[in-house]
Amino acid sequence: MIHLSKRHHPEENDQLISQFFHRNASIKEAVQETHTMFAECKDLYCAPSVKQREQSSLWQKLTSFLIGLILPAERSKQTDSSETWTDEQGSIYPVWKKILDKEYLSLQKQTARKVNVEQFGAVGDGVTDCTEAFRRAIGKGKVNVYVPEGIYLVKEIKLPSFTSITGEGKDRTVLKLHDKTPKAGWLITNADHKKGNHHLYVEKMTLDWNVERLGDVPRTSTGGNRSSCLTYANVTYGWVKDVQAINPGLHCFDVSSTKYSYSGDGYRARGGSKYIWLDRLNGYGFGDDGITTHHSDFIFISHSHMCDPSGKAHKEGFSNSNGIEVDDGSRNVWLFNNSTARCFGGVEIKAHHNSSAAANVHIIGHLSVNDNRSFNFRHIGHHSASDAESLTAYNITAARIVSLAPIRTDLYRDSHPRALVVSAYKNVVVNHFAVIGDREYDYEKQPVIAIQYRARNVHLNHIQMKHFNKAGVDIKVFGGEQKADDVHIKNVVIEHSAKRGILIGAGIEKASVQHVQATGQGGTCGCQSDTPQAVLGDIVAKGYKVPFSGGAQKTT
Repeated sequence: MIHLSKRHHPEENDQLISQFFHRNASIKEAVQETHTMFAECKDLYCAPSVKQREQSSLWQKLTSFLIGLILPAERSKQTDSSETWTDEQGSIYPVWKKILDKEYLSLQKQTARKVNVEQFGAVGDGVTDCTEAFRRAIGKGKVNVYVPEGIYLVKEIKLPSFTSITGEGKDRTVLKLHDKTPKAGWLITNADHKKGNHHLYVEKMTLDWNVERLGDVPRTSTGGNRSSCLTYANVTYGWVKDVQAINPGLHCFDVSSTKYSYSGDGYRARGGSKYIWLDRLNGYGFGDDGITTHHSDFIFISHSHMCDPSGKAHKEGFSNSNGIEVDDGSRNVWLFNNSTARCFGGVEIKAHHNSSAAANVHIIGHLSVNDNRSFNFRHIGHHSASDAESLTAYNITAARIVSLAPIRTDLYRDSHPRALVVSAYKNVVVNHFAVIGDREYDYEKQPVIAIQYRARNVHLNHIQMKHFNKAGVDIKVFGGEQKADDVHIKNVVIEHSAKRGILIGAGIEKASVQHVQATGQGGTCGCQSDTPQAVLGDIVAKGYKVPFSGGAQKTT
């Protein structure tokens, strides 16, 4: 079993992931196949248009007007493109990255002036307060600030537009929050969250939030988008590369709007960030999430590793601390060859009940090791039959993803381990998914993959599963009052795993299971359908008391 430590080099993720798919399609072929599947199914459920909210009182209208003056609404065209470009080396980029590449040339031109922070009085001795030295070196921007090897204490660093800050590398150049920094402090953020900033670049350093300065406190964050190592709030064109973040009160890296917004499903916060690339990042000890996004567009997260959260931004035992979280109102987000370990969620794509769901998110290559829920797609508060149906939970693809031994965690004590959970989302394609359990681990007869809570138009293709010997079922599509529906499963290989291979629940109106090879060991049923509407075809199941049952059986 693979172990990913805090010092894991995420540049190795491609090689680690590829070993699980050496007999499968190449990464280029897998991306193209996934794109084709998504293009064929995404129009079946289209997100409804959402009207602007009408204010019910004069005070609400005045408040909305004043907020609009401070944070003008962004005119952003909704897009659901999943187009992805693959170069000759097998690297993956969203097609919109060419816009970011063009702006990088502009950044280089505008930051041609280079300064050394030591020239302004900074001393990397881990004792001297260097806040003022950084402020003078950065000035009003249009500068590339070099930070030599050392430990630099600061109370907060704010970056104006057209600013680059470059160190000597992770663990060599360390920026550390001063002991007198309040709990709400950021280590690095942009200078103007309301009006916004643009063209910011941070690379080659470690950011130490110095949580120890707080002492023994029950919570390490103050709320909102504060208490993080690096926050881009209302930033257009931003890069963070080869950076490590340690022990933040909230997040390691947050790509965000001016403020988090909870105005209801169908509404997004003003002042979101856009066109941001996070690359080769490491993070651990985070109070909430490693990398997170909120109400922002066009974000590319690649070759990064997040692990071992503290969870101390939440009440003990109820910490939804994810390695990578694509959260409220985020759109057009690409994840490429990242890894997570020992988090609540490896990758969580979600929203709170009173916010818009993240949408149009594409995962290409991810390695999850010992996360409680390796891949968790959900819109909280829109799951039950009595809940309002989500207006915004649409469009997710995932290809070449790996779940290794999901386990229970003290972060969220009542959460059962899962490799994949899809709840409330529509138009979901998961293609080439390797799921490997621990033969001896007690999964308490629970399902490993759960498609549930009103999920619609979900496609699982090329699924490999093994070694969940003490689980109840490998793949379960939940029926009943909150049933999932329009779920299609094909090209599945199950080896010596759960007692039941695939279970389609009662009441589901549209489902299909095709091309399955399941080899059990004292199993009960290879493929079971509790609804006559399910179409079962080309199912070969051995080592089960019953190979398959129910459904409208075609070929076997």
